[in-house]
Amino acid sequence: MKDFLKKTGIGALIGVAMIIPGVSGGTIAALLDIYDKLISAISDLRRDFKNSFKFLLPIVLGAGLAVIAAYFPLKFFLDRAPLPTVLLFSGLMLGSCPKLFKDTLKRGFKYIDLFSALLPLALVIGICFVPSLGEVDLSAGMPVWGYFVLIAVGMLASCALVVPGISGSMLLLILGYYNPILDTVSALKDNFGHSILVLALFAVGLVVGFFSIAKLMKMLLNKFPRGTGWAIMGFVAGSIPAIFITFAANFPNASIDGVQIAVGAILCIAGVIGSFAFTAYADARSRKNPLINEK
Repeated sequence: MKDFLKKTGIGALIGVAMIIPGVSGGTIAALLDIYDKLISAISDLRRDFKNSFKFLLPIVLGAGLAVIAAYFPLKFFLDRAPLPTVLLFSGLMLGSCPKLFKDTLKRGFKYIDLFSALLPLALVIGICFVPSLGEVDLSAGMPVWGYFVLIAVGMLASCALVVPGISGSMLLLILGYYNPILDTVSALKDNFGHSILVLALFAVGLVVGFFSIAKLMKMLLNKFPRGTGWAIMGFVAGSIPAIFITFAANFPNASIDGVQIAVGAILCIAGVIGSFAFTAYADARSRKNPLINEK
């Protein structure tokens, strides 16, 4: 039960990250040292259903509950105090990076690995400068082809969720689907049938893309563990400046004053200290009693 609750907590953190523009669920999984196991379990779901399902259940449960529970509070804080909220999550990510770097270094390093790290870093930052394609209409009057596009968008967003450093929410913003999807969730009480259809088609795309890219990542981790490890490090390192680069685009109407800057700075420092202490504690505990024993 204790292990189940720990995995549920990890899933909750991944779930919260999934709905924050600029923050990647894959990044959180990598920072919490569960990424390799998560990808393996997803890839082996059909081949080894029992063990994979046992591993994934609490993580998926935690992520789902977190998305439901955190949606409105996060929307509230992102609307009213976006800078402190973003700085808090940036601090949490920064504080976890030393452990990720140390774990990546254990796999070895060669000069060629610089390219493995720098190319993903440049890709993540480069995506931030891709102009938005504009707003999308997901109302009941949307054209028929729009429903098929929803599946394709879901597949693309799921790839970003699996690859550390690339934010699915940020890609949805670029494609113009982020706010319409959130509005569809909010419209469930007013137009339940159409909203469920839109979200279901988006979910189909997420699932198809999720399993497809997970198999690719597992192959890379198995055949090129060192290079893939440094690529993941590059993705994660690039995601931190990416949050700030995209801040103005994500929150164009944000009102920033001295109080918000001060509060944001305090929250960022608290996030760095808190996550560094947590990862150091978890690392020390894992030497005696590993957090995840399966798969």
